[in-house]
Amino acid sequence: MSRSRTWSMVVTVLVIFAAGTVLGLWLNRRPPPPPGFTALESAEDVVIRVYREISPAVVNIVARRKGPTNWMNFMQPVPQFGQGSGFLIDPKGHVLTNNHVVANAEYLEVTLMGERKVQARLVGRDPISDLAVIEVTPFPGLVAAPLGDSDKLQVGQRVIAIGNPFGFQHTVTAGFISALNRDLAIGQRTMMGMIQTDAAINPGNSGGPLIDSRGRVIGINTALISQTGGFMGISVALPINRAKKVARQILKWGHAIYPWIGIKSWMDLEPAIAQKMGLPPVSGVLIYQLAPGSPAATAGLRGGDRLLVHRGLPVTDKGRPIVLGGDVILAVNNVPTPSYDEYRNVLAERNVGEPVTLKVLRGDREFTVTVTLVEAPSLPI
Repeated sequence: MSRSRTWSMVVTVLVIFAAGTVLGLWLNRRPPPPPGFTALESAEDVVIRVYREISPAVVNIVARRKGPTNWMNFMQPVPQFGQGSGFLIDPKGHVLTNNHVVANAEYLEVTLMGERKVQARLVGRDPISDLAVIEVTPFPGLVAAPLGDSDKLQVGQRVIAIGNPFGFQHTVTAGFISALNRDLAIGQRTMMGMIQTDAAINPGNSGGPLIDSRGRVIGINTALISQTGGFMGISVALPINRAKKVARQILKWGHAIYPWIGIKSWMDLEPAIAQKMGLPPVSGVLIYQLAPGSPAATAGLRGGDRLLVHRGLPVTDKGRPIVLGGDVILAVNNVPTPSYDEYRNVLAERNVGEPVTLKVLRGDREFTVTVTLVEAPSLPI
């Protein structure tokens, strides 16, 4: 084969290869990014950015309380100190935190970023939602955390927590929303609709913000679920939309406002107990006693009037005598209420002055009745 013919074949192959490469690039070309497009941030960049933006609004709270009497110190009460977290919600110096962080405190001290310590005062607190608002004297440069919308959260979203675990100030952890609408028993009541996350939360994180990747507070870190007292992969936060409503009420009236229809005492009715009472096997709120003149009493609802007796002895459930004759609330606005906690949480989403429709069981007959919500008196916590 002549040298010229060899070179001709080489050139032909190179041309075909180049043409194929150009054609492949053209077929796989990508359109230009739209205006305002920002490339997705890496996981580290998100956490770094959110920490820089939000951490100036996060504070460490030290609450001083009276402790037990010290017999070695002339019988004087010994101060005890508790720690937690909080975050500024406006430039006026208002800080949102958990009620259990500041409850019964005689003195509150807030440490801002940069180790600046200032005294704070209590604006108001709400043990039912475990929320409180405290206040520091505003000064130039205060940074408030932007609040998001917890109604739009999805399982799998990245979340970031900033707080003061074990007193280590402005500590950041990250994780994901593991579940939504979790119920958590705290004391004698159940907090419902909580955000579950695997972001590391430890003692001292309570009251601090749970933040989405856009830098908006979507929850308040409230409790960890643990068998050891330390973080074991599950913690819960109060949704920010609920906190916003309570905070507005505290700032306006000094306390939270809860709707009420007049139930003074009740029992959570379970199907097995209902059948013992001669009722259909239902779950609901069995009314024991109504406040005279309350919306429920005015609407014609009834409380109990006699004890359930077997062989001459009162029948009890969880140590409480079972009272017969009361109406059973099965649902509020078509939302089932199998327990008083669920009933109360449904009402908490409504406002004073609003009408609500109750689905009621009386004997073997179901009916509906509309009542108008009023402000609750002081409620037992």
